[in-house]
Amino acid sequence: MTTKKTSSRSSSVEDPATQYAREVHSGERVAGPDIRNACARHLKDLKEGHKRGLVWDLEEANKAIRFYRTVLKLNGGEFEGLPFELLPWQKFIVGSIFGWKTNDGYRRFRVVYVESGKGSGKSPLAAGVGLKGLVADNEARAEIYAAATKKDQAMILFRDAVAMVQQSPELTKRLACSGTGQNIWNLAYLKAGSFFRPISSDDGQSGPRPHMALIDEVHEHKTNLVVEMMRAGTKSRKQALIFMITNSGSNKRGPCWEYHEYGARVASGALIDDGFFAYICSLDEGDDPIKDESCWFKSNPSLQDADLPGMKYLREQVTEARGMPSKEAMVRRLNFCEWTGAESPWISWDVWSQAEERVPMSVLRNRPCVGGLDLSSTTDLTSFVLLFYPTYEDPHWRLLPYFWIPDFELDKREARDKVPYAAWIKSRDLETTPGRAISKLHVLRRMQTICDFFQVDKIAFDRWRIEDMRQLMTEYDISLPPLVEFGQGFKDMGPAVDEFERRLLGMAELRPEGGDSSDELFDDAPPVETVESLRHDGNPVMTWCAGNAVIVSDPANNRKADKAKATGRIDGIIAAIMATGISGAVSSGSSGTSIYDEGVGV
Repeated sequence: MTTKKTSSRSSSVEDPATQYAREVHSGERVAGPDIRNACARHLKDLKEGHKRGLVWDLEEANKAIRFYRTVLKLNGGEFEGLPFELLPWQKFIVGSIFGWKTNDGYRRFRVVYVESGKGSGKSPLAAGVGLKGLVADNEARAEIYAAATKKDQAMILFRDAVAMVQQSPELTKRLACSGTGQNIWNLAYLKAGSFFRPISSDDGQSGPRPHMALIDEVHEHKTNLVVEMMRAGTKSRKQALIFMITNSGSNKRGPCWEYHEYGARVASGALIDDGFFAYICSLDEGDDPIKDESCWFKSNPSLQDADLPGMKYLREQVTEARGMPSKEAMVRRLNFCEWTGAESPWISWDVWSQAEERVPMSVLRNRPCVGGLDLSSTTDLTSFVLLFYPTYEDPHWRLLPYFWIPDFELDKREARDKVPYAAWIKSRDLETTPGRAISKLHVLRRMQTICDFFQVDKIAFDRWRIEDMRQLMTEYDISLPPLVEFGQGFKDMGPAVDEFERRLLGMAELRPEGGDSSDELFDDAPPVETVESLRHDGNPVMTWCAGNAVIVSDPANNRKADKAKATGRIDGIIAAIMATGISGAVSSGSSGTSIYDEGVGV
């Protein structure tokens, strides 16, 4: 071990990219699993890559790294005007891009995917790659683009490049700017007939032939249109480069997740693609950045050498995440490279998983409950969720969900939604109805069987399409407990969302009338009773819905779950919220020993 470390340090001036790979590979430098794989790939290719026609051009690797230090200047805050000294992880990326070639003399990597935590320095790194491609890559009439779906998004990375040019005397005298101030729209290197400008898929511009395309925040792209637009134009370029940078995302059905997964497989050696380079920050299984700072270097590699984005900042983010569960998922995604089920999920995995507890049906059989029904349109999920009242013997709210989906072309639906419907059906966590569309009659008959088995007092429903259900109930003589219309707006959903959250977190408190939070400071404070917490049975379909749920607010801070903002189905959570909204009391006709019955308990 000692020999390895001494050897890597002695080569630091000669080959900083390989030095980084060796430090990660030996464990001297902390890194996550995908970066460890990328470094192992680099070291393996140094030994065996010549068999596949790969060449490590150390001089070119160091020349590119030196370009940052000697030509580029940083901008903003304390870094204004300072030379751009690449950090070790950035040297590994830049060295790999420009140092690895094929035996025809052209660059090996044509697609680069970089995913790291917020504030680690991805944007200036990418801008520097573009500027080198513009003035120091021996490419005549090079076209360099900062590309995005919208022009405003493309301008963010382009402005980084402009600011770096304005700070650099070497670039200022070589490049001509079109526009002024914040409205500069083109950097021209007239000597070579080259330019660097922003471009978006909504520009309507035809025929871009990029030598380099820099694509920012790939996780925000709903389709692969921008990447494909750029790649289509590279066919006439001998060593074109698509350079993608991003935070971790929330949409596992989008192009970013596909690049994430593909890059991880290439780095691990599961796939061989000598033209694809991936640097993916990720945590190891069991790492929890909210509880343990020791794993933070894995998602924010700059922290090890430059304190970017800053330990103080990250500690503030984690503190807020601990106090505001609705923020936790966003903090995990943006700062710690954990992919989430929604852009800003309402329910974090920790909160949901800790509430899992399966009980025998005998515990629920003779126990009052209410239901929530979220009826799908045609091919989507239909959800019926029972919410059982706490009892003295079992002082928890209990959720028991049922789900249905049409059985037609399940394989195609599974591929589209990227969830294991077939496995869920096999485990009986999801049921099917015959035909192309959801069979309401089938669902009604199953609901009747379920309600006959349990003591269901009433069922909340969304008025949408309910008349079709009522007609079927009459036609086929199907009886259900009373149906209670439940609005989907902020007025009805707001209190139900608040109550569901309180029960799930197990944090709500009931105080006697007239009680005040300051009472607890005195000896004669009235007793405080904690509301019973919510438990669910771990149904994977419900867990999927919980991870997708996104909450929106109106100006009065009333909240509701928003299907439009969710990246997957949330029908089970909607049904559970509706059930919560009607669970204030059960009718006197219900039997059982609920502590919420009239005259018992509270």
